[in-house]
Amino acid sequence: MNSFAMEVAAKSGEKPEACYQCGKCSSGCPAMRWFEWSNHGVIRMIQLGAEEELLRSKAIWMCIACETCGTRCPNDIYMSRLMDAMRQMARARGIPPAEPAVTAFHESFVGSVARFGRVHELSMLAVFKLKTRDFFTDVGAGLKLFLKGKIPILPSSVKAKGEVDRIFAWGVKK
Repeated sequence: MNSFAMEVAAKSGEKPEACYQCGKCSSGCPAMRWFEWSNHGVIRMIQLGAEEELLRSKAIWMCIACETCGTRCPNDIYMSRLMDAMRQMARARGIPPAEPAVTAFHESFVGSVARFGRVHELSMLAVFKLKTRDFFTDVGAGLKLFLKGKIPILPSSVKAKGEVDRIFAWGVKK
């Protein structure tokens, strides 16, 4: 196994060398249409040591971690864990995300949870839109959700906000 595959395996806890390219992971992936390669193609690239291509790819940022791949895999390989390991590797190496909006969404989502103890959709979306400067792409859908009461103006309270605060404080100390 090449050094890249060993690093991905160590960080993810998965065994990409066990993949024999059956394609079951790819057949069920709802996000694969946004990847440059199929799921099993990504694993093959890991096996071949295609570090540069993978760490600069959209694929590692577009995985939605639904874990459909792992439930279908006869060898129990979970792509989401491999993708997460490669995202960590890309960030550690200073490689910018191929899909900056994904990172902006993640930061907006986590920031909202840290602030309110749960996601507050309106403030999260406002921060996301400011980060991406994409103000009008989904205004119609957002307006429909707002009018149906699916995007509340004020955040609701959460009973265990102190526990959420401790989780975020632990992550900072770590």
